[in-house]
Amino acid sequence: MNDEPVDEVRGFLAAWPDTRAVELLLPDLNGILRGKRISRRELASLWRDGIAFPATGILLDSRGALIDGLCHGSDDGDPDHVCRPVPGSLVPVPWSGTQPGQCLLGMEHRDGRPFFADGRHVLAGVLRRFEELGLTPVVAVEYEFYLLDDTSGEAPRAWQGRVPGTQRRSVGPRVYSLEDLHDLDPLFAEITAACETQRIPVGSIVSEYGAGQFEINLQHVADALAACDHAILLRRLIRGVAQKHGLAATFMAKPFAELDGSGMHVHLSLVDRDGRNVFAQPPPEPLAGGYGRNLRHAVGGLLAAMPESLAIFAPNANSYRRIRPGCFAPIAPNWGVNHRHVAVRIPMSDERNLRLEHRVAGADCNPYLAMAAILAGVHAGLAQQIEPPRMIGEGEVMAEEVSLSPRWETALDAFAAGRLLPGYLGAEFCRVFSLARRHEAEAFHAQVSNLDYEWYLGTI
Repeated sequence: MNDEPVDEVRGFLAAWPDTRAVELLLPDLNGILRGKRISRRELASLWRDGIAFPATGILLDSRGALIDGLCHGSDDGDPDHVCRPVPGSLVPVPWSGTQPGQCLLGMEHRDGRPFFADGRHVLAGVLRRFEELGLTPVVAVEYEFYLLDDTSGEAPRAWQGRVPGTQRRSVGPRVYSLEDLHDLDPLFAEITAACETQRIPVGSIVSEYGAGQFEINLQHVADALAACDHAILLRRLIRGVAQKHGLAATFMAKPFAELDGSGMHVHLSLVDRDGRNVFAQPPPEPLAGGYGRNLRHAVGGLLAAMPESLAIFAPNANSYRRIRPGCFAPIAPNWGVNHRHVAVRIPMSDERNLRLEHRVAGADCNPYLAMAAILAGVHAGLAQQIEPPRMIGEGEVMAEEVSLSPRWETALDAFAAGRLLPGYLGAEFCRVFSLARRHEAEAFHAQVSNLDYEWYLGTI
């Protein structure tokens, strides 16, 4: 055990002497944090030896159930693997009354090789491709989510602000409402404070278009792995602080049929070894002439990879309820400048911060896998010099034709038939991901829901 991890443990124990337990967090295939608790006296051995954890810690469905037919975890006796702490992730959990610590884990095979289905390792493999080109992705994640203030009924209810000075509920979507932020000021103040404690670089907070929907932005970092660590921990943090304040938070892609869905938007630029933004090299010409080749090829690769990537961006049955016209969610693999209906948007920016915004992924996705698929498309576009289709012009009215799959099964078919992602994410990972999500899709659609009874019981 070298000095750096020793210092991390010593520094944490010295700064938080009342902490008696530490929660170990292992992101599974779906971006759900699984794990266990250990005592503070076990931290040193965790850093020295790691901790044993079975493959099923990662290979579960959304309910935490085993996936039939996998040769990993369910069918091979579920042997233990070694999980090791992610450096820098040991922090307190300030919203919990018992003040535990928390630490992210990464899974390895017992011979030290990265476990093929660990999303951090999948992303790290894609990032190595950029290192070979002398490029570093600079990324920022934005999360949309809903707050719920009544979960006692069969269906949840979105939080709604009050008319100032009264207990009367406001009506309408309340987009950009400062009054709603004021109503929830104690909640968002604690979220911000907890982010500072956990070293999560939180940025702006916005009341979004759906009633009870909000967006929290993370700041740009030149470390895509760290950005995804921040993202997955931010979801946990928001849910924990909301519960403390008597609310629930959901990152479902489409929790309400009548309200807008929630996305995970990724802002991305690339810098070279000298820190120069390669999307601005050569500098962008006037819009009539288009952008430089690096940005165009990055967009071209993203759009070319989008059909086979959609199953990662929209990993659940509920995800596809978001892919519909008129809801500020992409419905086709397209791009444009300053246009929020496209899949890849070029925000208003200058040469220094010229970037693209990927708007396809739902807030329910695994951020490591979504980032890996995005960067795989970008790298392929640069390597193969893929030209994008015609750009949607600023202010252009688009045809509302859905060409991204609005159904889970067809997206899984496209993923299974994909030729680009296996070369970046790993053929065995893609096989297991495809089998796992199809297993859940079949289980989901086999259920008989209340809607079946409402539509058919009285008439058939």
